[in-house]
Order: sequence, then C-alpha cells, then structure tokens
Amino acid sequence: MKLDIEFVRNQFPNVSSDWAFFENAGGTFVPATVSARVYDYMRRNQVQPAAPYAASQESFERIDRSQKRLAEMLNASPKEIVIGHSTTMNAMILSHALRGYIQAGDEVVVTELDHEANNGAWRRMAEFGVVVKEWKIHPETGELESVEQLQKLITEKTRLVCCTLCSNITGSINNINEIAAMVHDAGAMICVDAVAYAPHRALDMKSLDVDFCLFSLYKLYGPHLGVVFGKMDNLDRISSQTHYFMSPKSFPSKLLVGGYQHEIVAALEGVPEYFDLLYSHHFKDGDHSQSNRYQRVFELIESHEESLSRILVEYLIGKPNVRIIGKESFSMKDRAPTFSFVVDGQHSQKLPRELGKLGIGISSGDFYAKRCIDALGLQKNGGVVRISMAHYNSESEVKRLVEALDQVI
Repeated sequence: MKLDIEFVRNQFPNVSSDWAFFENAGGTFVPATVSARVYDYMRRNQVQPAAPYAASQESFERIDRSQKRLAEMLNASPKEIVIGHSTTMNAMILSHALRGYIQAGDEVVVTELDHEANNGAWRRMAEFGVVVKEWKIHPETGELESVEQLQKLITEKTRLVCCTLCSNITGSINNINEIAAMVHDAGAMICVDAVAYAPHRALDMKSLDVDFCLFSLYKLYGPHLGVVFGKMDNLDRISSQTHYFMSPKSFPSKLLVGGYQHEIVAALEGVPEYFDLLYSHHFKDGDHSQSNRYQRVFELIESHEESLSRILVEYLIGKPNVRIIGKESFSMKDRAPTFSFVVDGQHSQKLPRELGKLGIGISSGDFYAKRCIDALGLQKNGGVVRISMAHYNSESEVKRLVEALDQVI
C-alpha cells in the first residue's frame, strides 16, 4: 500500500503548485483539522476554562480532550505530558526543576550534535557546580562518536545524559534504546530531543523507554508549542516550578509555568484527528488504538519519504563538488529525510537565494546546532544548506528541486 499523496496534500491549505517547500525541519505546514479548531475555539469558547457556566465548561473539555488524545497518540498517560511554549523553554524549566536532584559535584553529559534546546539549559548547570561532560561528534561525518565513547564519560556521579534521537543537521537516527539502557544501568536518567524525529516516525513513549522526551508540535503538523514527556517513576525528583498555591506534587502542572495558550492547546486535537483521517482513508479494519493507528500511518509515511529521498540523494552523490553531512543514504532505516550539505567554493546562503527565485523554499545556517557546525569547521561556509522533506511533498516537487539545484550548483 502506498500513501495517497493527493489525499494528503488536500488536507493542507498551505500546499501549493506555485512553490515547493523543503524547509520542513524548521516547521511543518498545518492541516485544516488544526487551523479550523483554532478559529472555532476563539469564535465559541474564548473564555477562562473550568468556570461553572456552559461556554467555560466546554472550553475546559476541549483543552482536556486535546491533552488526552495527544497522550494516547504517544502511548503515554496524560499525567506524563506537559504542553509548554517551546522545546527550548521546556528544557530550561525542566533543568530548573531538577536542581534539587542534580547538585554540585554531580555530572551531566551533553553532546556536540544536539540543537541548543537540549544543550544550553544543561550546560548552564555548570554555574551551580555541576560537572558538564561532552559526547563529541566525528569531525568528518558529523555523527556522534561510538557508544563506547559515551560509556567512558559515564561514572557513578552521572545523573543525566542529554542527546538527540535524530539530528536536525545530519538527519541521522541514533539508537536511543541502546543508549538509554547504558544510562539506566549506571543509575542515571536520559533526556532525549525528538524534535527532528517526530514528523517522520511514530513516537511511542513506552517503547522509547527514556526518562524525559522533548519535541515541538509545530514540527509535527501542529501549532507553535512544545511538549515534555516525563516518566512517572522520576517525577518525584522534580521540584514544582509553578505558583506556590498549586499542588507541589501535581504533574504536569508542576512544570507548567503560567497557563496554557487555550485556543492553541484546544486545537491540538486536530493533530491526532489528521492522522486518523489518513488511517481511515488507507485502512478499513477499524483499529481502535490511537497509538496503533498512528504507528501504521507512519509506516506509509516512511515508505513515501524514502522514495522522495532516493531522488535527491542519488542526485547529490553524483555531484563531485557536493559534500553531504552525515550518511550518504536515502534509507529511512538510517535517517530522516533531512539533508545538509556544502558546495565547494560556495557560501551556503547562495543556494537558498537562488532557489527562492525559482519558487523553491530551502534554507541555510547552523539551525541552532551551532556546536555541531563549529565542530565540523563549517561556520566559514555560512553553515550548511539544508533540504528537509515531509510526507506532503510530492515526487514531482523533488524532481523540480533537483532540476533547480542543477542550475546553480
């Protein structure tokens, strides 16, 4: 079975034949199931939720239902899901909440590869006497050094390891189950950045088996919000970051600084609703588990994205003046469809400008993974050129992209 790309594209008002969008790693388009809910909430329920009158009760129910459906999609409990303003802010709040557990003399491991969201907050713990260690990348490939190198960094003082599930630069998918097992064997916790992974693979928090997981909903076909998953067994270690009169043991409210953006959170139900639309269009067996439906839809997405990636990768590896950062592979078993590269003798800002004139949206820079770009020695190039696909991209768009690249590389 193949993904019905025409059906998919009809769900996204932004999709156009006039231009092709390939900067999806910076934020995806939003299906009508989400945008319509934002409008409908503001039109009908723009009141403070949970007061004893009908519009307020309905407002609360819509927000609560979004939280529950999102948790079901992720195979988690609603109590394990915090919806916050952004992944960067969520990581910062979480780092503050863990200060009672991670103290002076304790150790935290971070990477050169990660986006700054899962880097900066943890490195700042050095200001409080925490020892910060760095898991480095290979200076040629951009891949993390072997897990044996991580093992050497972990000691009896290690309290937390922070790493990415999928790099927003190389697109490589790391073996988090192996890493998490190593971390847990040492008695430490692991915080994983799944931002670049979430648009391309189904997230299952039980099988992922990490202590904390961060991702951004606006890169999972939703509005500009971030999510923190926290494993229930570790939540007692977290100190409350909310108002003094809120329950100090209540999760997720203890990590919710201030209130929700009500109309945006109420619209989140449109994300699982979109995946349900894809499921019902492609499958007729009536699977009743939101998590299972989500997994099966992403199997179709993965296959479609691999067929798109093949076209681009085969073109790029055929250009002797192009250096792909990361694996030279189109297999979705190895990576997400996010490709970064540099062109010999060419500043990375040139391609996005030139392709923009041809109606194709790509970008360049360090993409908030500056430590990775610095370690690769690519700041002088203006960082990397990045092309990132999503499942609503079509084969004809990728062929158009390749033809445009061939005019300017």
